[in-house]
Amino acid sequence: MSLATPMLEFGRFTPEQIIRDVKHLPSAPKVLPRLKRLLQDGNSSMQEIALLIRLDAAIAARVMRVSNSAFYNQGLRCDTVEEAVNRVGFNHIYQLVSYAVASQVLVRPLEVYGLEVDQIWRQSVACALAAEFIALITGDDGSLAYTIGLLHRIGMVAVNEWALRRQPQLRLVADDFPGEFVRSERAVFGSTQADVGAELLRHWEFSPDTTNPVRYQYSPREAASETRMASLLYAARWVRAVVCDEPGHSVSPDEASLAPLRLSHAQLTAVAKDVSAHLQTINTLLVEPEAEPMRARYGHDSRADAIHHPGSVSRPPISSPRKPSGPH
Repeated sequence: MSLATPMLEFGRFTPEQIIRDVKHLPSAPKVLPRLKRLLQDGNSSMQEIALLIRLDAAIAARVMRVSNSAFYNQGLRCDTVEEAVNRVGFNHIYQLVSYAVASQVLVRPLEVYGLEVDQIWRQSVACALAAEFIALITGDDGSLAYTIGLLHRIGMVAVNEWALRRQPQLRLVADDFPGEFVRSERAVFGSTQADVGAELLRHWEFSPDTTNPVRYQYSPREAASETRMASLLYAARWVRAVVCDEPGHSVSPDEASLAPLRLSHAQLTAVAKDVSAHLQTINTLLVEPEAEPMRARYGHDSRADAIHHPGSVSRPPISSPRKPSGPH
């Protein structure tokens, strides 16, 4: 089987050139590094956090919608972003905003990769949950892990948009885990979606603790820094492959790549079962007849509640940045 069909007939392009050439990617992810800095600053106030969220109307609307959902609403409706942030709580607001951001970015099929919207969304959420669960085991930053897992394939969005403009017939071919589309991408572009994704995140002002793990998600041992989080993302990708029944999921993860985390195969298998149950709960919420009133009233953003409040699934508490002090 060929690596890609058809091959591009022009020279290689760097990730920087691809990012510059793509004109229509949403800039919503820019809010995440700024929000993280505010949450880590003990002097930040609720008003400052609400003001940042209000800068993006779509994100603010999703936060409002979730705060008024059945999981949070106790008979009183939130009418302002400040009230919504207070109700959701500082411990969950980062994950909720991350979800809202991803909802704006992962909104169309990736034709070049042969992935439908539901596939890329499920894989992204599965990797985010897996990364956060693993971080709870290893003692790493759960919010950072969640974000990296959620956006680990953001480079695919940029590559897809870029390729469709230049050669719409291009289709990349996937290998089994852990390589995925790496060989095909390198044959065509000279780089991978991980390289493009890291550059895109850097363009959106994410710090190296996010961009480097994304860049080295296929080869964490090559990372000069953030090796531990790159290894964590590698492990989360394996869990994602198992949960989403992707080709090659039966291949055991490379022990050397997991070494910085000291994770066992049994621990990762347990994480996969937890993530699978969690995703099933989300799916049940969206498709069962009795869930229809919630969907009708709050829309598909009620998925965010299921991600963080699974109800029937036992889940460890979310690891998050330090809670700021009150208004000052």
